[in-house]
Amino acid sequence: MKYITLKHLLINGEKKIGLQFYPDKVIQALVKQMPEVKWSSEYSMVFLPNNKSNLQIVYKTFKGVAWINGSTFYGNSRGKQYDTQVIAPSVKKSICPDSYIQKLEVNHYSKNTARSYITNFEKFMNHFNGRDVNSLDEEDIQNYLQVLTKKELSKSSLNTAINAIKFYYEVVMGMPNRFYKIDRPRKDQRLPEVLSKEEIVNIIKHTNNIKHKCILSLLYSAGLRRGELINLKINDIDSKRMVIRVNKGKGNKDRITLLSTNVLCDLRTYFKEWKPKTYLFEGPHESQYSAKSIENILKNAAKKAGIKKRVTPHMLRHSFGTHLLEKGVDLRQIQVLMGHHSSKTTEIYTHVAVNTFAVIKNLLD
Repeated sequence: MKYITLKHLLINGEKKIGLQFYPDKVIQALVKQMPEVKWSSEYSMVFLPNNKSNLQIVYKTFKGVAWINGSTFYGNSRGKQYDTQVIAPSVKKSICPDSYIQKLEVNHYSKNTARSYITNFEKFMNHFNGRDVNSLDEEDIQNYLQVLTKKELSKSSLNTAINAIKFYYEVVMGMPNRFYKIDRPRKDQRLPEVLSKEEIVNIIKHTNNIKHKCILSLLYSAGLRRGELINLKINDIDSKRMVIRVNKGKGNKDRITLLSTNVLCDLRTYFKEWKPKTYLFEGPHESQYSAKSIENILKNAAKKAGIKKRVTPHMLRHSFGTHLLEKGVDLRQIQVLMGHHSSKTTEIYTHVAVNTFAVIKNLLD
């Protein structure tokens, strides 16, 4: 996750928008494309004139690329960094401490995880209505979690809320295991939903174009998460070794997975027709393809294929793991291909694989 902090600057008596970020080639390249950008040696950051148009350009330029922290920019400011009325439309003022967001950046949390943590921690802060969060104890936090439980949040949501709170005290503030006594809700042991190979082939056949076909084919044949597919770059496809390199998957782990011969042929056709520049699949203006678009592609193709149940991109990944197991592939190999941290995660496919059932005669047959 990339991270940019907006700052108010006063340079030669004029209001400026300062952009503070860790050195990053992608951000620096995008900054150069923005109008009237200059460097301030006094503040050690780039800046541009402070007006509504430029503020909108900042958010548009880095949408889907970097998390923009405007807590300092939109809050009360002092000295040379002062308050202004220039506020981008539909931009939420953040009350999350800068140190919290910076730690997420330093620890390379994914953009989605970071957003989830920040949202949950802001709700936690708002609940105590201005009280110093450093003065709270385990009883305060248990009472807060009790409130969330009464709202009938899912167990996953409750666990995320706990993780967001613990991240502040244990990672940001350096208080190891301060709240180790907090009880976590036990996760439901739910089986993954999978499709048959025939259903998946039928879905792929009902895509609208070669680009959509390649997207769904890769999700299944390589066992990719939706975010991993979005982040794929052209050079990640290694046709000589017939593998795909997945960079910074879940947990920021790199891995190698399978490249199908048939999919490679489709990818070559797609490449000649669509001519992507950086990412393997690109949206408007060479930006990354959106997660929602992938969801819609699959939804429409499944509907055309006559599949009544709800189909999600992650079901294709679950189907990949299950079908490999049914073909006799070793669990350890499947774990590596899917990038699972623990073998226990991979073992869940043993509960949905049906190849072992074939040798069992049904009692009514």
